[in-house]
Amino acid sequence: MGPSRAKPMLVGSGDFDTSLSQEVRKYLRTYGLTPPSVENHETQISRCLKQLDSKKEPIEKYEYLSTLRNNNVHVFYRLVLAHLKDITPLIYTPVVGEAWLYLSYSDRGSIATLLNNWPQAHVEMTVVTDGSRILGLGDLGVNGMGIPVGKLALYTACAGIHPEGTLPLMLDFGTNNKENWEDPLYMGNKHEKITPDQEEEFLDELMAALTEKWPGIVIQFEDWKNPFHALERYRDTYVMFNDDVQGTGAVILAGVINAVRHTGKHVKEHRAVFMGAGSAGVGVAKEIVEFFVKEGLTEDEARRCFWLVDSKGLVTNDRGDKLADHKTYFARDDNDGKQYKTLEEVIEYVKPTMLMGLCTIGGIFTNKILTRMGELNDKPIIFPLSNPSTASECTFEDAMECTEGRALFASGSPFPDYEINGKVHSPGQGNNMYVFPGIGLGAIVSKAVSISQDMIYASAVALSTSLTDEEKSKGWLYPEVDRIRDVSVIVARGVIRAAQKGKYDRETHISNLNDEQLDEYIRERMYDPRVQKELAEKELSALVGSWQKAEQAHL
Repeated sequence: MGPSRAKPMLVGSGDFDTSLSQEVRKYLRTYGLTPPSVENHETQISRCLKQLDSKKEPIEKYEYLSTLRNNNVHVFYRLVLAHLKDITPLIYTPVVGEAWLYLSYSDRGSIATLLNNWPQAHVEMTVVTDGSRILGLGDLGVNGMGIPVGKLALYTACAGIHPEGTLPLMLDFGTNNKENWEDPLYMGNKHEKITPDQEEEFLDELMAALTEKWPGIVIQFEDWKNPFHALERYRDTYVMFNDDVQGTGAVILAGVINAVRHTGKHVKEHRAVFMGAGSAGVGVAKEIVEFFVKEGLTEDEARRCFWLVDSKGLVTNDRGDKLADHKTYFARDDNDGKQYKTLEEVIEYVKPTMLMGLCTIGGIFTNKILTRMGELNDKPIIFPLSNPSTASECTFEDAMECTEGRALFASGSPFPDYEINGKVHSPGQGNNMYVFPGIGLGAIVSKAVSISQDMIYASAVALSTSLTDEEKSKGWLYPEVDRIRDVSVIVARGVIRAAQKGKYDRETHISNLNDEQLDEYIRERMYDPRVQKELAEKELSALVGSWQKAEQAHL
């Protein structure tokens, strides 16, 4: 009799891969369940692209990709890796239709039991949201589940976290979106959000339950309206981080590090104006403060290089309103009682070298403001970081036009290249996907006991060093996104080294590896959809060999 699996087991979606030989299909018990032709990867990808192009609306494209991921996971990730720039925006569209886990506040006291309903025995990574602050969309409640699903797809595509080791997790704490309450098709709890104390009680139980079931699991918080409390409460106890705060801060810091180098000025000569003083803005500013401190400033000197602007103007101690807790760190006390109500007024007052946008007000960096930045600086640093492109504070074209092509530019949204004076300029994009996959991968590989601030900072420094000589010669602030898996290895290595230095690692034997050896060690542990066919054939070959030996032993 021919080889077969030793015991009945569930067939995975990757087992329906049409690139598998007929012998492997028989071994996997999928022979006859797919067309008989054995295809190469290029043909599979061409077919996928043709089907994708036939879909007119983004939601239709997402639904196709969602079905492909469910039915043929390896082909899905081959497609993503081959066309990362085009596919990434599509897999990040929030829509219902994937495998995930929902927990409600009413489940307190039984969370550990409910986690046992998850079908995968081994989970390395979870992305957790309560849907209360989906970027650009607001409070979606349980309709925000597409965000952790998309995020985990990027962990897999960019850093090789195995798709079977990921858990998208939605916490239904209610919603303050009245449209959800009135929608008869809304599937979540139709009541106001629970109180902060109730949320803390639930999260205490959840964090303990997740770590008890899957020791070492990396827990990433995503799209929380009030992210700072949970971050401060759990960051030293669990392997967790918040990408909106720490990931955003790290990826922008990497761009700032490279931009500051391009200006030729010491950090003490820089003055940064932030349009937007929410959690993301403050998170980014604090990351840059740490960079300034490491470059020789005291913390107070570094903090005083920042001026934050919100909807009421410059954030000051004597403005007359009660400031949110996260804003007080950067509130100015040197304004001599004068209040600056507009961004233009603040720029004239501060004369900044660096203009950062995290306010989601499209076009607020007007041509007048951009021109003034060009007048004040030889190489003005201009980072409109809001998503989507309609919410971007300015476009790449406007920034380059108004500064005669001298702006050091990075954005949160993609923009096309721009030609000025016969030279083609490419915009930098401060996309979190440059760092969060590597942070997660580094934490998993090092078996970290927590994710320290030094590890987050190390991810930014590693990203800033990941550019090739050609990319540097073009004046880029970020590497080519098509190299994202190589970049993730470099970021993961930086995270691991910081974990080792701070004694946060449990995989201590790899501390003796040099950087080249560590990079290879990391790569060996990354899921790669392009080699799954070879792995299946090796498994079959090994089984055939053992079967033949057993047959000979009976002769």
